[in-house]
This record gives sequence, C-alpha cells and structure tokens, in this order.
Amino acid sequence: MDNIVNLLNLLKSGDFKTIGRCITIVENDLPGSDDLLTAISINKNVPIVGITGPPGAGKSSLVNGLLGELLAEGKRIGILAVDPTSPFNLGSILGDRVRMSAHFNNPNVYIRSIATRGSLGGLSAKIIEITDIMRSANFDLIIVETVGVGQSEIEIVGLADITVLVLVPEAGDEIQQLKSGVMEIADVFAINKADRPGADVYLKNLYSLLHTASPDKKQPQVVKTIATKNEGIKELLAACRIMLSHQHRQLKTYLLAEKAYKLIQNERMKTVNKVDLKAAIELAYMNEDFNLYAFVKAFISKSHF
Repeated sequence: MDNIVNLLNLLKSGDFKTIGRCITIVENDLPGSDDLLTAISINKNVPIVGITGPPGAGKSSLVNGLLGELLAEGKRIGILAVDPTSPFNLGSILGDRVRMSAHFNNPNVYIRSIATRGSLGGLSAKIIEITDIMRSANFDLIIVETVGVGQSEIEIVGLADITVLVLVPEAGDEIQQLKSGVMEIADVFAINKADRPGADVYLKNLYSLLHTASPDKKQPQVVKTIATKNEGIKELLAACRIMLSHQHRQLKTYLLAEKAYKLIQNERMKTVNKVDLKAAIELAYMNEDFNLYAFVKAFISKSHF
C-alpha cells in the first residue's frame, strides 16, 4: 500500500518515469493494477482529443503542429499514439513517436506508443485505463492518435471528448463516406493536404452534405490544413476549442456509459486467453465435422464468464 501511495504522489506531480511505470502496470495487468486504478484521482476537466482518419492522411503531422501551438501557450500535453498489433506474431512497431521527434524531448510533452493488442476499433484494449492514468498526471490536454483503420474506427467516440477526423481531397465519394460510422462521429473535420487539386470542391461538398445529413444538429467544424507547411493549425486548434466549449452534461454521461460498458466487457473477457483459444481451435479443426458455433458454445461452457 505504501508503494501505491508513493506512486500516486509522483503521478500527481507529473513525473514522467512514474507515468510510464503506472501505464505499464495497468496495460499488462501487473500486481497492484486494480489498487492503482481505484485509488487514482482523475481530473475529469482534462479534455481528451481523439485524432482519427485513414492511413496516410497526415494525423501524426497534424499532432505535431498542434503540439507546437499548445507548447507556445505553455501547455503540458500527453500524447497516446496507438499502433496496430500483428494478428500473427503479436508484435507492434510502436513507431509513431518517430514522426513527433520535434517535440520528443520537450519537458512539457509526454509521448507513449501503445499497441492495439487485438482491439479492432483503432484503439488499445487498455486505452480507457491508460487515459485515466494520464488524466491524473497534471496534463492540460491529452491527444489520442488512433491506428487509422478506416470506416470501422469508431471506438474513439466512446473515449474522447471530441474527435477530429483527418481526411484528404482524394478521399473519394463524400456521400459514401457520410454513410460510414467514422464520418458520423467527427466533431471537427480536418481536410489535410489542402494544397492538392480538388480541395476547395471537396470542402464545399462536405459542408453541403454535413448540413443535409443533420440540419438541426450542432454542425461539426471543418478546417483546411497543410500539416507539412504548418498551415491551418491555429484554425484547427480554435475549432477543437469551439467544440469542447459546446459539450454538455448529457454527452459527458454518454461517454462515461460507453467507457463503463467497455470496462465491464474487458473484465468479463479476462478468462479468455487468445493463445489457448487458437490452440483449442487447431485441435478441434482436425475433426471433419468441425463446427465453429458448436466449438464456441463448448468453449464458453468451459470458461468462467
């Protein structure tokens, strides 16, 4: 218990080594993880901004630009960069921080790369716990950059206070995009690489379609950016602040309900080991009458849900 109290004190002070240690404890379910999570004092006023969008849209470059603006204001920023985990060798490159090298050694910036570990929604299985650790560590803002898996990447809405969707002019048919879940969750649209042909037409069509899709709803902010030239970054930050200021209690409780659901889901799944599951399937698959649904039913009956 003394060790937990010491960790909490150092965590509250914003000590980077302690933040890293606490994240490792929680991410890997090490001894003391539950005690740590139930004892932390979470600052619910620290906003979480999610940055999502397809691979190659320039998410990391935009985060770099936002960091520059926020650091100029004297803000203390925490960055979580989620990298995909291979479903075959279970490894992850964890290389997003390389693209943020301009601010990597800044004493007011903490950057942590984490792996998805099989989560399919663009985030890590322990992302909720990790962000709460960081919200207990004296940051002014936390930015979560998701994997960039495309249309299915909607888990970020249950985690972030606002979501920035990064797109490029070549993103394709706007109508089809608006039908997809990832387009419906955005609070801010950043049309990056806006110096490319077709950017103005794309922007105009997007404005029109957004208003048609939800004319009575608070409209998302739409901003043109060129991250590599640091253009539009101030406007993007201003748009994020506008959307944060429009948050209300109902949305906050919705986000908390989404987080609680995910935490309960993760707790129920603790007894399911993917390595054991794969081994059991390999054995069962040798039978000619193998039936996946019958296998799952039998596997669940043997597990302690």
